[in-house]
Formats: sequence, C-alpha cells, structure tokens
Amino acid sequence: MNLDETFERRAYLLLLAAVTVLFLLLMRPFLGPVFWAVVIGLLFQRLQRALSRRLGGRESLAALLTLTVCLLGAVVPGLLLLAAFFREAVVLYQRLTRGELDVAAWLDRLQGLVPGLQGLLERVGVQVGDFKGQLTQAAVASSRMVAEQAVQFGQDAFGLLFGLVLMLYLAFFMLRDGPRLVELLVWALPLGDARERRLFERFAAVTRATIKGNFIVAAVQGGLGGLIFWVLGLPSPVLWGVVMTILSLIPVVGAGLVWLPAALYLFATGAWIEGAVLVAFGAGVIGLVDNALRPILVGRDAKLPDYLVLLSTLGGLSLFGMNGFVFGPLVAALFIAVWQEFAADPALRGVARED
Repeated sequence: MNLDETFERRAYLLLLAAVTVLFLLLMRPFLGPVFWAVVIGLLFQRLQRALSRRLGGRESLAALLTLTVCLLGAVVPGLLLLAAFFREAVVLYQRLTRGELDVAAWLDRLQGLVPGLQGLLERVGVQVGDFKGQLTQAAVASSRMVAEQAVQFGQDAFGLLFGLVLMLYLAFFMLRDGPRLVELLVWALPLGDARERRLFERFAAVTRATIKGNFIVAAVQGGLGGLIFWVLGLPSPVLWGVVMTILSLIPVVGAGLVWLPAALYLFATGAWIEGAVLVAFGAGVIGLVDNALRPILVGRDAKLPDYLVLLSTLGGLSLFGMNGFVFGPLVAALFIAVWQEFAADPALRGVARED
C-alpha cells in the first residue's frame, strides 16, 4: 500500500468515525424505543422463526403476528399494571397526608410488642423520637415522588404514546430482518466473521437468559407478593407488588424489604394470624421462587454472577434511568461475551496457536 492509499484509507476511516458519532448523537433521543425494539427482537426471534416456517416463509406476516403476541401478552398488561401502580400510589400519598396512615403510631405499637426494641435501637445510636419523624418523612416523600411521577406520566401521555408506537414499528423490522441485520454486521465489522458470529450468538444467548431469568423471576415474586397482600386485605396490593418486582431485580435486596415490614405491621396491629401467614408465605414461597425458577429459565452457562447483576443494575440506573434495569445487565452480558472470546482465542492475545 503506497503513501496515497494509506492517506486515503485513514481519511476515510476518520470520516466513517465522525459520521458514526454524529448518527449516534442524532439517534440519542430515541435510545429507549430503539433499545426496547432490539430486546423484543431478541426475545421473540424464535417465535418469529416458528411462525415463518408455518406460514411458508412469509416473514412480514410472521413478524406482524409475533408483534401482536408481544403486544397482547406483555405491552398491554404492563401498561395496565403501570396505570394501577400510579393510581394506588396517589391514593397512598393522600392517605398519608390526611393522617389515615400514621407511621409513628405503628412504630409505637411495634415497640409495645417488643419491649426491648427502644433500648436496642438506642444502643446502636438510633434515637426513637428522631427515627419516627424520619420514617414518617421518608414515607410521605417517597409516596409524593411517585404521585408526582404519575402526574408527569399523564401530562406526557403523547410522548409516551409516540415512543410506544415507534418501539413497535422498529420491533417489527427487528423481528423480520434481525438475522439479515446480523449478517450485515458480520460482513461489515473487521473482527473476523467466525469470531463475530460467536460473539453475536453468545451475546444473544446471555441477553435472553438474563432478561428471562431476572424479569420473569422478579415478576413472579412481585405477583405473588401482591396476591398475598390482596388476600390479607393489606392496602395498595398492586403498588407493593410492583415495588417487590423492582426490588427482586436487584440481588441481595429482594422482596423481603416489603413483605417483612408489612408482617411487622400486622403483628403491631394485633393481626397475629395474618402476620404469621405473610411471614410463612414470604419465606416459604416468594423466597424460594428464585431458587426454583432461575435454573430453569437461565441455565448454568448463561447466568451472570449475582454481584455483577447488582453492580450493572445500579450502574445502569444511574446512567440511563429506568431503562438501566435492563440496559445495565445487557452491557455486563456483552462485557462477559467479549472477554470470554478474548480469553478463548489465542490470536487475539498475540499467542501462537498450538498444533
């Protein structure tokens, strides 16, 4: 390659990088819909292929049917659940501000049931009087924040509807043209075709397993938690079911942060049977769902370590907001896939292959 060809190649690569960065900045406002469209394409690709075979290769019709299944099975129920969540959050905030739910009185009852509780708290440096005020303020502040988000949700309905329509529109093409897009990337990227295919396959497998393992398990735990709250007559079962779902997405935290204080509340109000039922159900059913379902949904090879899920989820939340619940673990999955390929390929590490 002569000097002119080298200069032309470098100039073109510089132009390619600049145009790519500019295009990504252009697409930045649509990051959420594009991201969720890719997720739908990955999760429902197998259904798309099965329908395409049954329909004689009519991929557009298969993609439309697959998208309909996704819409009716996931998107619509999710929106209805979100609306119920916000509605119950507003009701809870109103009850707290009217004094119908007195957090300090509940703590007083709990202190009466456990005589040594005040002394124990003071030994660890917690003043009961200050703690009551802080707990009440935290309950009001958190419920007010969710209520304000509900108002914002209603005001930005057009923007949310536009994002939803855009996501479904892009998901159609991801379902229909996903394999061809992957082949195009394999052809364009200068990483080696075989290596690129392994990376895409590994990333897709880990992504599907991570989403299924985390979100289905969390949804089941949150659903069971909301169900037992409803059965026991506890207030806002949908609200707390969604909160338990969110907390179940974060390893170590879990749904116990909701059902255990609720059980203490029942004990403090004299509902001993209901409290015992909630503790038994929380520990014996909700707590065991993860151990029972996750190995079935994820398997051994595709499972991300819990500590990596925790760190990537928290990092994703700080960088990308609510989308970070999914985007963070997916970045971690890509990180694992790339490093596994690097470790398994001696050529990438500059090591001569052994015959």
